[in-house]
Amino acid sequence: MNRSKLLLIFVIAVIVGIFLGFDGHKLLTLENLQANQDALAQWIEQHLLVAVAGYAAIYVVVTALSLPGATIMTLAGGAFFGNLYGLAAVSVASTLGASLAFLVARFLMRDTLRKRYRETVAKMDRGIQKDGAFYLATLRLVPVFPFFLINLAMGLTAMKLRTYALVSWIAMLPGTFVYVNAGTQLGQIQSTGDIVSADLLLSFALLGLFPLIAKFVVGFIRRRKVYAGWQKPESFDYNLLVIGGGSAGLVSAYIAAAVKAKVALIEKHKMGGDCLNTGCVPSKALIRSAKAADTLRHANRYGLDSVPVKGSFKNIMNRVQNVIAKVEPHDSPERYRKLGVDCISGEASFVSPWELEVRHSDGHTERLTARSIIVATGGKPAMPPIPGLADMQPLNSDNLWELQEQPERLLVLGGGPIGSELAHAFARLGSQVIQVEMGDRLLAKEDSDVSELVKTRFENDGVDLRLKHAAREFVMEEGEKVVYCEHEGERVRIAFDEVLVAVGRAANTRGLGLDKIGIETLPNGTVPVEDDMSLRYPNVFACGDVAGPYQFTHAAAHQAWYAAVNGLFGQFKRFKVDYRVMPWVTFTSPEVARVGLSEAEASEKGIAFEVTKYGLDDLDRAIAESEDYGFIKVLTPPGKDKILGAVVVGSHAGEILSEFTLAMKHGLGLNKILGTIHPYPTWSESAKYAAGEWKRAHAPQGILKLLEKLHGWRRGKGRGQQVKHKEVTTG
Repeated sequence: MNRSKLLLIFVIAVIVGIFLGFDGHKLLTLENLQANQDALAQWIEQHLLVAVAGYAAIYVVVTALSLPGATIMTLAGGAFFGNLYGLAAVSVASTLGASLAFLVARFLMRDTLRKRYRETVAKMDRGIQKDGAFYLATLRLVPVFPFFLINLAMGLTAMKLRTYALVSWIAMLPGTFVYVNAGTQLGQIQSTGDIVSADLLLSFALLGLFPLIAKFVVGFIRRRKVYAGWQKPESFDYNLLVIGGGSAGLVSAYIAAAVKAKVALIEKHKMGGDCLNTGCVPSKALIRSAKAADTLRHANRYGLDSVPVKGSFKNIMNRVQNVIAKVEPHDSPERYRKLGVDCISGEASFVSPWELEVRHSDGHTERLTARSIIVATGGKPAMPPIPGLADMQPLNSDNLWELQEQPERLLVLGGGPIGSELAHAFARLGSQVIQVEMGDRLLAKEDSDVSELVKTRFENDGVDLRLKHAAREFVMEEGEKVVYCEHEGERVRIAFDEVLVAVGRAANTRGLGLDKIGIETLPNGTVPVEDDMSLRYPNVFACGDVAGPYQFTHAAAHQAWYAAVNGLFGQFKRFKVDYRVMPWVTFTSPEVARVGLSEAEASEKGIAFEVTKYGLDDLDRAIAESEDYGFIKVLTPPGKDKILGAVVVGSHAGEILSEFTLAMKHGLGLNKILGTIHPYPTWSESAKYAAGEWKRAHAPQGILKLLEKLHGWRRGKGRGQQVKHKEVTTG
C-alpha cells in the first residue's frame, strides 16, 4: 500500500477517533436533538449563514465517513431550516458526502480487488456500464438498503463519478423530503421508527420498481429504434428459421422441434457441417489409423515383434469416408424431418430481420418469414496471402479428404490444434512431415510445459519442426515445389510435395446479405453477438463458428441452446451464455485436454493460484499399457481445493478431463474427487491421485506433529516407562 493511501487511512482514523472521543455518537441522537432544539434554533436564527455552512460541512463528513447520525442530521435540517432550505442543504450535502465515500472506497480498495479478482471485477464493470444507473436508482429509492454500504460498494465499480452523483441526488430526493418534512414536526416524533411506517416503506418499495420499469421502457424504445424503417409481418411462416446445418444449426432446430415450435433448417451443402464432413469425424478416423500404424511399428513395446507398416493410403481414406457414412444418419435430413424440422436445401440471404430469401439448387427462389432467425453458417479454413501459395493447389481441412495418394513430403503450415493433429497423423502414417510455425512453440494457447512435451513426442515420431519460421514465398523450381521461409533473419529453402494450410479459420458470412440489415462482421470475420447470442436485432441470433469465440463443436452446441431458447421465449426471459466451464481437447499423441484457466491466463488476469502436478508415469494403468508419459496439472486458489483450471497431457487425456469439468461445473473441489471411489486400475484413477497430491501438500503439519506425539504416548513413550524389546530366537 502506497503512502498516500496510508495517509488517507490515518486521517480517517483520526477523524473517527475524535468523533468517538467527544461522544459524537451520543450527541447525534433524537433525544439530544429534541432537548437542545430551542437553544439551537435561537442561535441559528442569529447566525443563519454560518449555521447552514457548518451544518452542511458536518453532514458531508458524517456521510463521507459513514458515521452514525445521518438520519438525525436530516431531521435537524427540517427542524432548523424548514422544508425548502432544509431539503436543499441535505440533498446537496448528502450527495457530496456520498460522492466522497464513493471516491475513498475506489481509491483505497478498487486496485487491490482488480488485481486479485480481475475477471470478476471486469464482469461486474460490464454490468455496471450497461445497467448501473438503473440499479443504483433502485437501491437509493428503497430505504431498506443502508446508504453507506451503497456508497462503498459502488466505489469499487467502474461507474463514473458524475453518473453516481447525479443518480444519487435525484433518487435520494423522495426519501430526503420525507425525513426533512418529519423534522419540521420534531417535537411529535417519539422514535425514528415513527417516521417511516409500513405503508410508507411499501410505497418506497413500489417506487424502487420505477428504475426497473424505466429500464424496460428504454429497452423497448431501443428495440423500436433498431427496427425503424422495417415493416414487421402480421403473421409468420415459422417460429424459427435456422441457416446452416452444422452442429449449431442442428441443435437449434432440434430444440425448437422438441418444444413443438414450427422450425425450418436451411442448408446449401451437406447436413452435419464441418464436424461430420471435413472436421472432427474424418480427422479422428485418420488419427486412429495413424495410431494403429504406430502400434504396429512399435509392437516391441508390448513384447511382440515390430513389423513394417504396409498399406494403401487409398484404403485409409476409404475407411475415413465409411466412418463419415456411418455417422451421417445421425445428422440426416430424414432424421430431422421425423423430429418435426422442415429441412430445406438452398442458400439463404436476409431480406429483413424477419424474412429470408432462399435460392434453391434448381434456381427458383422463395421467401420465408419467422419470428426469430438463427445464423449458424459455421466457418472455413483461412488462407494466408502468401505469394505463390494459391499456385501450389494447397490442401486444407476441407479438401484434404479428397486426397487419394499419400504425400511423400508434406509441408504443414501452422502449429495450432488442427495443424498439429494432422501433422502428427501423417508422420505416423509414414510421410516425411515438415511443420512450419511462426511462433516459438506449438499449441501457443497452452502452457510452455505442455508445448514442450508435445514437441518432444513429435520429434521422436519424426516430425521436422521448424519453429520461428515464417513462410514468405512459394515457387516452382525445376518442377519441384519450394517454400522460402524467414528464420531469424535468414532465408530458408524447404522443398515439399504437398502443402497443408492450417493457420486458422474464417466465418462463413458471404452471401447472407447481412449488410442489407445493417450487420457488419468483426475484423476476425465473425459476427458481433450479445450475451444472449443475439445480433443487432433482438430476434436475430448467431451461434457456432460464425459467432466465435470458440471453434469447437461442443461450444457450438452450447451456444445453440441459448440462441434457440432466447429466439423462442426471449420476450419472456432471456438467458446469457455461460462460458465459465469450457473444455477442449487437441487429439495429438499425447492428447492435450484443458478446462478453465492455464497458468499463463491466471497470471495475465492477476488471479492468485497454486499448481498441483501429478505425473502419469506413476499411474499403474499407464505403465501396464506402456503409455506412462504426460501429466495432470490443476490450478487452485492458495490454500483452497476449488478448481480454477486443469490440463491433462497424455493418453486418454480427453476422458480424464471430464471429471475435472464436471467438478468445476458443479462447484466440487479436489477433496470431493479424492473422497470418490475410483475403480482400479483405470485411467480415471489419475484424477484421484492428482487430488491426493494436493491433499499431501496441504496436510496440517502442526496437527500431524501432535498426532505423532499422541501415538508415541499411547505406545508408552514419554510416560517414564521403559519399553523393552523382546528378543525372539529361532532354531
